Amino acid sequence: MSTRTLAAPASGGGTARAAGPTALPRRRAGAGLDRALAVLTGLAALFIVGIVAVIVGNIVIFGWRTVTWEFLAAAPRQGMTAGGIFPAIFGTVALVFLMIVALVPLGVGAAVYLSEYARPTSRFTQLVRFSVNNLAGVPSIVFGLFGLGFFVQFLGRGIDRGLGLDVVWGQPALVWAALTLALLNLPVVIVTAEEALSAVPREMREASIALGATRWQTVRHVLLPQALPGILTGAILSVSRGAGEVAPILFTGAAYFLPYLPASPTDQFMELGYHIFVLATQSPDVDATKPLLYGTVLVLLLLTLLLNLTAILIRSRMRARLAGRR
Repeated sequence: MSTRTLAAPASGGGTARAAGPTALPRRRAGAGLDRALAVLTGLAALFIVGIVAVIVGNIVIFGWRTVTWEFLAAAPRQGMTAGGIFPAIFGTVALVFLMIVALVPLGVGAAVYLSEYARPTSRFTQLVRFSVNNLAGVPSIVFGLFGLGFFVQFLGRGIDRGLGLDVVWGQPALVWAALTLALLNLPVVIVTAEEALSAVPREMREASIALGATRWQTVRHVLLPQALPGILTGAILSVSRGAGEVAPILFTGAAYFLPYLPASPTDQFMELGYHIFVLATQSPDVDATKPLLYGTVLVLLLLTLLLNLTAILIRSRMRARLAGRR
């Protein structure tokens, strides 16, 4: 009895001593792998930051001398080899504003339906999700052709015929370009809004319904205020993409040269991204337009940054207000 009792601990101790040298190299190998992965991911992040710094630095170095008050406030002249870009700045801001006005209600409405009303297993819900996923993968030039065929030729000319007008709505215009960009950015807003709604705790829904609120009252007074910062995140991403896209507005409203401001949504407009494309590819004097090209790119970057900062500040205030309520 005593011999067996003493032998068991000896055997167990031998097993522990045998496992110790085997586990130590594994731990060292795992630690070495972790360090290697950390170094690789750090180098990848540093490479990305370096590329961005090179691009932005190049634009700033060659463009900051061009950005003067006259450049920002004047209209193009002399075949766009002189003057400023104010009509393009105004057109870009108006385009982004109209896009957000059309995009956010439609995208949030679809997200609310998918998150709160739709049955996940129904065929219609699956069809909607399938359509959203396909829209996210469609090239932007296809949206431009769709906008030309549907908004301009079908819807616009149908409005002109119905109202007995000449050619008012049935031509490329600011409103059609904004609606085309809204369709382009619709998947982003739907996905981010649905994720923001899903992140709201289920207990808040149950508490609202338990107090006698209807489902719509719960969505309006509980879910949407809580999900608003996430919804604004999708709007911020849409602003960045909408301000820089050129292909969707080529056929739906952007003008090659238009030295005056659009007076109504049915007018054509100049846009910074398309203006950059024109200066880079269609200028008769490349050397004369090169400073204007770099200055326009710098203004586009600064304008996009300003629009994003505005949306970020609004989102931060919303978050602070929600945190104060809690």
